[in-house]
Amino acid sequence: MQLSLMLIVASLTTEVAMSRLREWAHHGASMFADLSPQELHAVKEYLHSLSELGLTSARDKSLKKNSILLIELQVPRKHEALHALDRGQAKPPRQARVVVQYANQAEPNITEYIVGPLPFPDSYQLKTFKGNKPLRFESRPISSAEYMHVDEILAKISKKVNKILYESTGFTYWNCTDRCLTFSDIAPRGLEPGERRTWIMLQKFVEGYFIHPVGFEVLINHKDLDPEKWFVEKVWYNGQYFDSVEEFVEKYEKGEISKVKLPDHDDKDLFSTYIPRGRSNTHTNIHGPKLVEPQGHRYRIDGNFVEYAGWSFAFRVRSSAGLQIFDLRFNNERIAYEISLQEAIAFYSGDTPAAMQTKYIDAGWAMGTSGYELAPGIDCPEIATFLDKYHFYDTDKPVRHMNSLCIFEMTTASPLRRHFNSNFKGSYNFFGGLENHVLVVRTTSTVYNYDYIWDFVFYQNGVMETRVSATGYIHATFFTENGLNYGNRVYSYVLGNIHTHLVHYKVDLDIAGRSNSFESVELKYVNFTNPWSPRHTIKQSMLHRTQRETERSAAFRFGKKFPRYLHFYNPNERNKWGHHKGYRIQFNSHGHSVLPRGWREENGIPWSRYPLAVTLHKDSEASSSTIYTQNDPWEPVVSFEDYIRNNENIVNQDLVAWVTVGFLHIPHSEDIPNTATPGNAVGFFLRPFNFFNEDPSLSSRSTVIVRPDQEGKPKVQRWTPEVIGHCVSSKAFFYNGTYSGV
Repeated sequence: MQLSLMLIVASLTTEVAMSRLREWAHHGASMFADLSPQELHAVKEYLHSLSELGLTSARDKSLKKNSILLIELQVPRKHEALHALDRGQAKPPRQARVVVQYANQAEPNITEYIVGPLPFPDSYQLKTFKGNKPLRFESRPISSAEYMHVDEILAKISKKVNKILYESTGFTYWNCTDRCLTFSDIAPRGLEPGERRTWIMLQKFVEGYFIHPVGFEVLINHKDLDPEKWFVEKVWYNGQYFDSVEEFVEKYEKGEISKVKLPDHDDKDLFSTYIPRGRSNTHTNIHGPKLVEPQGHRYRIDGNFVEYAGWSFAFRVRSSAGLQIFDLRFNNERIAYEISLQEAIAFYSGDTPAAMQTKYIDAGWAMGTSGYELAPGIDCPEIATFLDKYHFYDTDKPVRHMNSLCIFEMTTASPLRRHFNSNFKGSYNFFGGLENHVLVVRTTSTVYNYDYIWDFVFYQNGVMETRVSATGYIHATFFTENGLNYGNRVYSYVLGNIHTHLVHYKVDLDIAGRSNSFESVELKYVNFTNPWSPRHTIKQSMLHRTQRETERSAAFRFGKKFPRYLHFYNPNERNKWGHHKGYRIQFNSHGHSVLPRGWREENGIPWSRYPLAVTLHKDSEASSSTIYTQNDPWEPVVSFEDYIRNNENIVNQDLVAWVTVGFLHIPHSEDIPNTATPGNAVGFFLRPFNFFNEDPSLSSRSTVIVRPDQEGKPKVQRWTPEVIGHCVSSKAFFYNGTYSGV
């Protein structure tokens, strides 16, 4: 009796503790919520009210102005956030990070501020980077005002070459109303720090213009804030270089250059469109399978706080970089403090100047703001919960991106686990299985031509998957014979250029607490005398563990041997069986480095040297990249190499894993019109490794067990309704389990 009472009291105590932890997680989630439209407005109005800043409209056409480029949430310091999440204490005041372009002064500069407290800001302070590195003004992202002037100088250039463009392509740019050309601008904008000169590539302005280059590229120097002082440095036409537009026109008219004449444009050519063509033996008059939720959602969303199947977390979409989750817990026990997208790059090769210069570093295009409306039934299931996001980037007021994030539960159409236990006599002892349902948080980034689909996937067994799928149009250039060294021909005058995609993630693990260690686990062969047959030798594998004690020892280079098991654990906490509670990172990637170490632009992406690097957590090392790296990769204001250079001890410490995934893409004819997602998805898994005492998905009531009764008839044991619902099937579950000759 006394023992029963003690067990009841212990159970109630545990239940109260779990309830309190859940309340604190829910309470703290709003610390990570993106700024609301009201907060964005308040920050903008406050800064514009300060005469000493001299701010004007970001949309003003003038480049000589002081204006706000970006407003987004300034995430609180980790220890401050944990006071609220782990102790239920007051949340730190909300703050904003603001990027201001000061161009209306003798020495233009980029300055960052922290503004708060929200929602009624009344103070601002300077935000600096590690080591107080200065920001070059030329490293700023290109703005809509600057693009207006790019369009104007292109109009002036194209007026001079209007006849040539028409003869060569049948299309024009200057004063055009029909069969017009458009342009793509290439980055980085120069070859060394302090430059701002951009290669511009002309394309036919038709549906899918990314794969319609016409063989004309021009290098524009636009460093000066007076667009009237911009000038052309180089012209490239059909494989030939010229020092000026005038030289090009003169030599063209004298017949001194190799001219190009594209095939007449056929408006009925569907080459770059989505319009269906070709044969299919699939019935087209009926829809394919769809997801349904027979009894409604099984997950809960409150603001930016999500709960599902033991999981809970907060989420946001950072305007400068993209999707993030915070305070990731399973059964109220934290696994990670932060898992966030940091950067995505695509480095190209080619024969044209635009191709050989293209090294896209996508945070420099405010990757988080390029998530647009998701299409029900295509981007996300119709049953998904769709949420709006708000961004303040190169604008004067918040911009609503309607339905740009979705959350949904889905079946993977394969079991999470199953077993058929045969009796080897034509029947069975039992069958057991569990449906594999997962929760998906999804958004996208359309960074010009490419579309990235960003997923965080949560499984019932404590596994979390991070995945990116690449689709959209390839970045194509004009075909030359030498171009075949850098890709494949995908149209009569179009080359699909080789490139490598790499994506960088921050994974701030807190496995059963902040004190974690990291080891790699491999196998090694051992020989010993067979104990039950001494004249024979046993050769087999045994575990070989390597404790990684310093940051350098935990930074693995691409091209070197990479351990198969990457184990993060709490040396102070053990599971029921005496093992350290841990999680491991499992890669799904075939990425590789994009440039030799230290070669010019590679200095801006030193994280790309490592599929995995592990560092000591520091608030000053919040991100591995910035919006400035794209236009100054040579001397970046944030260099990931600085994070591991001091080689600090990482045993029993608060650790951050930095993960790089990616793939090589050699475009081919099947990439027309678009790159498809199958085979182009990479990422990593966080998998429990002795964190639990058993598979935590045992708590799922979707399990089905079938055993034969005494008469051999199947006896079904289940914990969910027998009939799912009319929209799936009106038939009850049935299982026979026998097998016999026929």
